[in-house]
Amino acid sequence: MDSFPEVEISNSENNSINTTGNTYVAGTSSSSSPTTLSRYENQKRRDWNSFGQYLKNHRPPLTLSRCSGAHVLEFLRYLDQFGKTKVHTPICPFYGHPNPPAPCPCPLRQAWGSLDALIGRLRAAYEENGGKSELNPFGARAVRLYLREVRDLQSKARGISYEKKKRKRPPPQPQGPQQLTAAPPQSPPGEG
Repeated sequence: MDSFPEVEISNSENNSINTTGNTYVAGTSSSSSPTTLSRYENQKRRDWNSFGQYLKNHRPPLTLSRCSGAHVLEFLRYLDQFGKTKVHTPICPFYGHPNPPAPCPCPLRQAWGSLDALIGRLRAAYEENGGKSELNPFGARAVRLYLREVRDLQSKARGISYEKKKRKRPPPQPQGPQQLTAAPPQSPPGEG
């Protein structure tokens, strides 16, 4: 596979992919005054530009309209070379150990959480750039299955099972004034 210019992946909290070139306008409205994009919007723009660069450098070059889930998987596998997460193989003596005591030759890969967040941003960017949601290659079944496979493989390799985060429930609301008044005292049974 050909090399692709200036791609930097970060497994830190921001999960960014940076490239140069291509412009991206968030949303459909444009204004003459510069707007400050959120961190998420900036990352989404960089990710979208990176994927566009990947398609442009693909042999043969691809257009977005011809892009499929298989091309998205190819892109994700390509990104693995920039990963910073050690993923132990089943033959590694540290397979299943969350904190290995020594270095090993196991490969570095993209962390599942980084890939999952990346696909979410690219899925949103695709639709914001005129793509139809039912044709979105980032939402393809093959991509979802691949992400699930990566998640399971990485959790087993680390010996830490993946557990879905429970949603935080909002704290109970303080009671209104009508509810704060005490109920009238009731007489004991047998009286009255």
